Amino acid sequence: MTGRQQFAIAAVVIGVAGGIAWGATHYLRKEIFPVELGSKAPNFTAYTLDSTRKTKTLADYRGQVLMINVWATWCLPCRVEMPSIEALQKDYAAKGLKIVAVSIDDPGTDAAIRTFAQQYKLTFEILHDPDKQIVDAYDITGYPETFIVGRDGIIRKKLMQATDWNTPDSRALMDRLLTERTE
Repeated sequence: MTGRQQFAIAAVVIGVAGGIAWGATHYLRKEIFPVELGSKAPNFTAYTLDSTRKTKTLADYRGQVLMINVWATWCLPCRVEMPSIEALQKDYAAKGLKIVAVSIDDPGTDAAIRTFAQQYKLTFEILHDPDKQIVDAYDITGYPETFIVGRDGIIRKKLMQATDWNTPDSRALMDRLLTERTE
């Protein structure tokens, strides 16, 4: 066998192995790299509800203690949870907690989302992801789901249900994360 034939066989083998590796990481990503406690928060893209939409990504919150709440206006447990998130906002925004609620409502529902925020008197940041890309990026299985991300970008808590954010345990977590320093 010539050197050229050996090179061609090696290139085919490497190409097939690379294709299998890409396919495995692409199609089995959730099994290989699950979004869980201790993992790096995945990037997301969502939009503000301003008259001039602005794109926001995870990078916009780098270095902050961040609560990412994924919700929808039609979600009854989300409606139950929102007042306690607002209470957390009132008590912890000045201490450095950044709360971002990402709505996965359908395209064209910005007005309904704004009405929802006004009805509940929400003062934290509300974004819209009409393409629901955050659902895939964060392995969302139901609504609401909330992720608490430390200043280091690592997920410190993941909740897959409506939560009362006024409990001593929830407040203690926020206090601990807000006083924690990263190097």
